[in-house]
Amino acid sequence: MHKPYITIAGRKVGLDFPPLIIAEIGINHEGSLKVAKEMVDAAFRAGAEVVKHQTHIVEDEMSGAAKKVIPGNADISIYEIMKRCALNEKDERELKLYVESKGMIFISTPFSRAAANRLEQMGVQAYKIGSGECNNYPLLEHIAKFGKPVIMSTGMNTIENVAKAVAIFDRYKVPVALLHTTNLYPTPSHLVRFGAMQELHKAFPEKVFGLSDHTLNNNACLGAVALGASILERHFTDYMERTGPDIVCSMDEKACKELIIGSAEIAQMRGGTKAPAKEEQVTMDFAFATVCSIAEIKKGDVFSKDNIWVKRPGTGDITAEYFDTVLGKTATRHIAFDEQLKGSDYE
Repeated sequence: MHKPYITIAGRKVGLDFPPLIIAEIGINHEGSLKVAKEMVDAAFRAGAEVVKHQTHIVEDEMSGAAKKVIPGNADISIYEIMKRCALNEKDERELKLYVESKGMIFISTPFSRAAANRLEQMGVQAYKIGSGECNNYPLLEHIAKFGKPVIMSTGMNTIENVAKAVAIFDRYKVPVALLHTTNLYPTPSHLVRFGAMQELHKAFPEKVFGLSDHTLNNNACLGAVALGASILERHFTDYMERTGPDIVCSMDEKACKELIIGSAEIAQMRGGTKAPAKEEQVTMDFAFATVCSIAEIKKGDVFSKDNIWVKRPGTGDITAEYFDTVLGKTATRHIAFDEQLKGSDYE
């Protein structure tokens, strides 16, 4: 049974490979290229393979109505936040080159057609699609036409909505990975909903899946890996004292490093069947019990609980599970005290 995988800039992503950790700088730099680069340095030190940005071209992304909409984790309008935090094209190109100069992969989420076009001209290797765009089918089709792999968050959407999005990418033969998400910043533990992630996997078994997480620590991501997630995304910052919009649910360098190491470990723990591993034989030899004499037994004596019992190690002929079959049998030879019984010792 082949396990699905996608390839981004040569990195294969799927159940047979270590989980891919995406460090999302997003708009945590608040529009400063200098801060963005400092965050990239920290992601590099942590060992991150992918740095994710957000590409906001505000005029193309939002109508004036957005000036009246205030997000749950802010006190100014979403329009003002994005206007302040957006990097211009020159700065974003420089950021991409900076990420790539460190051997990491640069991806970004386009929030508009103009943003997608900018990223395509910049030559990105893959696209990230945010939960808010998961049902923005015109934009998805525009991105699908580029033919690059896509990682799509699916928060706030139903399986039916996701199916329509997946159908677009399938039509253009674009590889798509699906991330379960809860779009609350931060997300309380009881709203992470691994069940929803598993439902997504069940609905699209041929797609790579994972978690884009907005909780306050690595537990959700680590738990997701145990359940088969191949991609993990968390917001990222170089230090938690910064004031960016998503800092509260970001990981810092230390947490990112721990996530990379921990998720790779947990990925190795997946799978397997309930039977002894051949490597356990050395333990079975001493830990299991075999039937032994606990008294001197003469030829012709009948075996009972008074003269035989089960003791470690497990190296004798008759293992503990067959003890009852020996009871009541007759000894065919003289057996000394404290001998492991052999199959030939009774009729």
